[in-house]
Amino acid sequence: MSNRIIAGARSLLAIAILFVVQACVSTNSTTTVQKSEQQAIPGVASRPKLVVGIVVDQMRYDFLYRYWDKYGEGGIKKLVTQGFNFKNNHYSYVPTYTGPGHASVYTGSVPALNGIIGNSWYDRTTGSTVYCVEDKTVKTVGSTSDAGLMSPKNLLTTTITDELRLSNNMQSKVIGIALKDRGAILPAGHTANGAYWFDSPSGNWITSTFYSNELPKWVQEFNGQKHPDRLMSEVWNTLLPIEQYTESTADDMPWEQTLKGEERPVFPHNIPALKGKDYELIRSIPAGNTITKDFALAALRGEKLGKGDYTDFLALSFSTPDYTGHSFGPNSIEVQDVYLRLDKELEELINVLEKEIGKDNVLIFLTADHGAAHVPAYLKSLKLPAGVAKSGVVRDSVEQYLDKTYGNGNWVERYTNQQVYLNRNQIEAKKIDRIEVQEKVANYVLRFEGVARAITADAIQRVGWTGGLMSRLESGYNAQRSGDVIVVLQPGWFEGYGSGEPKGTTHGSYSNYDTHVPLVWYGWQVKPGESSVETAVADIAPTIASWLYIQEPNGSVGRPLQELMKK
Repeated sequence: MSNRIIAGARSLLAIAILFVVQACVSTNSTTTVQKSEQQAIPGVASRPKLVVGIVVDQMRYDFLYRYWDKYGEGGIKKLVTQGFNFKNNHYSYVPTYTGPGHASVYTGSVPALNGIIGNSWYDRTTGSTVYCVEDKTVKTVGSTSDAGLMSPKNLLTTTITDELRLSNNMQSKVIGIALKDRGAILPAGHTANGAYWFDSPSGNWITSTFYSNELPKWVQEFNGQKHPDRLMSEVWNTLLPIEQYTESTADDMPWEQTLKGEERPVFPHNIPALKGKDYELIRSIPAGNTITKDFALAALRGEKLGKGDYTDFLALSFSTPDYTGHSFGPNSIEVQDVYLRLDKELEELINVLEKEIGKDNVLIFLTADHGAAHVPAYLKSLKLPAGVAKSGVVRDSVEQYLDKTYGNGNWVERYTNQQVYLNRNQIEAKKIDRIEVQEKVANYVLRFEGVARAITADAIQRVGWTGGLMSRLESGYNAQRSGDVIVVLQPGWFEGYGSGEPKGTTHGSYSNYDTHVPLVWYGWQVKPGESSVETAVADIAPTIASWLYIQEPNGSVGRPLQELMKK
């Protein structure tokens, strides 16, 4: 019994063990298949480690090509030739300013919805001007100045950076960086890990208590290295021999401003002698781009961006081209030199990203917050139509006209961003129809030289526009923040202040020189190519959302562009 039973028991045990092993193998096989199937789901295991948004302040579309022959091979040329270039990319609203531009890029929206209708605007409820990122409830972190009293509280919608953080329970890191506060804060959104901007009095990169009560250690270390002192100890001379700057006008033109303290706007610019008591000057010279790039690389390493399990986002804006353009104009040697040097900064940035994270792990886009107009004096020197409309004259004349029409009173509360804000309380108190007053003002301002159109707020709101100028005006109009009459200037004209012919350039119009900006994608899943199909800046955020398999911002009006990249 014993031997036979034991042998039978052993046989049964062996069969049982074999069954269990087979079951385990089957289970493991099923699990392996399930994992394989899960990994094959598009997007689940295929997202970039890092998204880097690069906004170049005041970069007109033609600057991609104007200096092409003098760019190096690893910066702008590399992005354009190895990336996908949307050649017909525009802002779909007016006015085209820095605050609205950065907001549109990252919200996928327009001022009518996101509320950023200008760098500043008039607040009827308080009777004062509101700066787009001002916030008196927070404090400066990193300096004793008031430059840190800022936050994104005036932005009415989410950003793509907010949606990224929301998509994974705040696991992604988001950092915004720019010399300008609005260039860092609006892109970073409401939920950012940090936004940092430059403080001229101290030369530090700062933030506000909206984000943190103290600077991270890596920011403190960067500030402690006193980069502005080093960068501003050098004379600004041209990168190339000055006679090679054939894409620009001569070095000393009457429509160029001087840097503060200079007698003439010519090279070399003696920066050490012009520095003064603070570091404001760094914004207007190539060193401003250098310190921005250096700080971005410090953030990349200090925050370990692109090194975690979730997609991170670096929102980077180069502000210096805007300062330089406002001073010298887009045809100046100074602006060309800034772009040639920026090209080298971008090359270094791209090289570091590819070396430390990998080209296939980083998604980069390059765009601008607006373009720039030619200086009217320059155009007139070439017998081209151009001019300057004086804002003070328009405001005072409208006030006098309404005094004669309806009797003396403070009829105009403010004229800003080419918008007339009427005194609605007075109009109501005098029992005058507000639409009637708007129409009279609109008809009156048409008599001013350089005015192409004047449109009432009522006309913008009651008609659904499907394209052209009126559609851009509608997209830029916010019922709670915009004025009663919007003035549109002729192409080649811009608004000036004070007496005399203005120097340097500006922006803000519906014209293509202000709305047409670059849009180049590079890196992760981007195949080289180009398209002339018209796209909008508001398409950037939904394109990123589609790639990351997350929701687009809640005010988005754009469309994903991936299908256009396949053609």
